[in-house]
Amino acid sequence: MTNVAGVPALSPERDHPRPNPGRDRPDTSSLASFYEQALDSLELGDPELHELLGDELARQHETLALVASCSPVSPAALLAEGSVFANVTAEGYPGRRFHAGCVNVDKVEQLAVDRARRAFGARYANVQPHSASTANQVVMTALLRPGDPILGLDLDAGGHLSHGAPVNVSGKLFAAHGYGLSPDGLIDYDEVRAKALEHRPKLLIAGTTAYPRTLDWAAFREIADEVGAWLLADITHIAGLVVAGLHPSPMDHADVVTTCTHKQLYGPRGGLILLGRSAGTSLPDGRTLEQAMQSGIFPLMQGAPVVNSIAAKAYALGLAATPEFAGTMARVRSLAATLATELARRGVRIISGGTDNHIVVADVLSSFGVTGVGAERALEDCGILVNKNRIVGDTHPASVASGVRFGSNSMAARGLDDQDVAEVADLVCDILAATTADSPRLDALARAQARRRVAALCARRPIAGY
Repeated sequence: MTNVAGVPALSPERDHPRPNPGRDRPDTSSLASFYEQALDSLELGDPELHELLGDELARQHETLALVASCSPVSPAALLAEGSVFANVTAEGYPGRRFHAGCVNVDKVEQLAVDRARRAFGARYANVQPHSASTANQVVMTALLRPGDPILGLDLDAGGHLSHGAPVNVSGKLFAAHGYGLSPDGLIDYDEVRAKALEHRPKLLIAGTTAYPRTLDWAAFREIADEVGAWLLADITHIAGLVVAGLHPSPMDHADVVTTCTHKQLYGPRGGLILLGRSAGTSLPDGRTLEQAMQSGIFPLMQGAPVVNSIAAKAYALGLAATPEFAGTMARVRSLAATLATELARRGVRIISGGTDNHIVVADVLSSFGVTGVGAERALEDCGILVNKNRIVGDTHPASVASGVRFGSNSMAARGLDDQDVAEVADLVCDILAATTADSPRLDALARAQARRRVAALCARRPIAGY
């Protein structure tokens, strides 16, 4: 019997006989033995869930994920996240916990902190945020009062929910204002300055979720200084490129830097708060910025941290310091550039004309006559995963949109090359050319043919370590 990955499956009766209490106690001091027994317990104790996990692994093997906001977590980080650290409650910080039994937890958290500081060149790092959104909430609640004005990139222009969207707590708790993009799809820093002078934000947010170009941190810093605002740089989508030196770092420009650890760091879902030379900046209440971030996480916004997730963050941040990671990031950027070029060569309108990072935004409505949601569904039917995305001047709501967003993080992790990306562009264009508003799905034969092509590509370029 084999599992979906082709690895011989465990035979519980033969390989892992049931222990006889008092005589054959399992050797749980061995990590390998522990995880083998855990898999055994899952397979026998909850076969329904075990089957769903197998189905999901098979789906990830057989589909090509081009969603810019995700990437395959490294297997070792997955193992760390599923570790016995989940059993420990550890409110507080290393050396200052509110519970006993944290001797190893303290070491793991300090390891993650040290690695985060080295990776990003930061003077301070907090690895406890449950997500980048939580990290952004911490920054806002620590530095602002309810009703204070903030200024961030509009959600419709590629900003994030946590940057002041009306439906988010950031837009409900604070007086949120937005800046947009110019008709060429680029941030107009003159407009940002004009909006800042008009609204006098207490916090200026420089960060995006669907912007394919380089961010000018110095320009944002100058604007923030002119209006007396704090500057928050959310590098969630470009953290790996920043670490690898392939995108300018905001560490010497922003007051606070936030990021997640799963989009470009191939780690668990979680957040980081980072400070550069601003760490010692004094606040009106006498605290330093570092102290404000520390207490902003605990006890203000969170209780006990997810220690097993911190262990996984430590692994991912250690991996980010390796030459292999830098090579992956170089592929991330080059493959995205190739995809933008190949799609444009086939007549697809690319927003901003290209990309400087891992994101490619395409206008599928004008290129194929299909909405973003229609393109998303048609491609998913064929095993290619993207997400609908609004574009400059979009008249459709976000749930429909006129564009789609592609990302290259997963392509790089799978080891695709330029020739493979050209094939991906062919697949995307062939599928969308056969899709119309009246017929949002390919016929059965065309869909089966496309799925076979995608499956063959995925088999040729498997997810590393999976």
